[in-house]
Amino acid sequence: MAVTIAAPITGTVIPLTEVPDPVFAKALVGPGVAIDPGVAATLTVTAPVSGKLTSLKPHAFVISHRPDQGVLVHLGIDTVHLKGAGFTLRAEAGQQVEAGDELIVWDLGTAREAEKSVVVPVVVLEANAGDLTLAEAGPIDAGDALIRIG
Repeated sequence: MAVTIAAPITGTVIPLTEVPDPVFAKALVGPGVAIDPGVAATLTVTAPVSGKLTSLKPHAFVISHRPDQGVLVHLGIDTVHLKGAGFTLRAEAGQQVEAGDELIVWDLGTAREAEKSVVVPVVVLEANAGDLTLAEAGPIDAGDALIRIG
């Protein structure tokens, strides 16, 4: 059964290899792509797929859409060091979410002032790159198809 992972934010799709973090760039966490939000000041981050919000931190979340597979969305690089500053949570870990549900509002100014990358990796956990069809590099709107599994 094919699953579509939607873009959680609006921006520009870039290859994972261009993410300024070797763990993501080398796909050590899993295959996927990243989105550069460009000059956006504030982003509403939405659920890219329906499922259980198994992990929710201010800077990252995982939605399990299958018992053995989840989608990780990481808001920026090294943004864990911001200790939640600039992030407003709109959901709770453990809840069921639908694709498009608002999960986090992100004020990117805080990350930029701290000189953190605001690139957003979207990674499919427990997946093989060969099973994924990734969106082409270029502009994308939140809710558009980003990754297809199967």
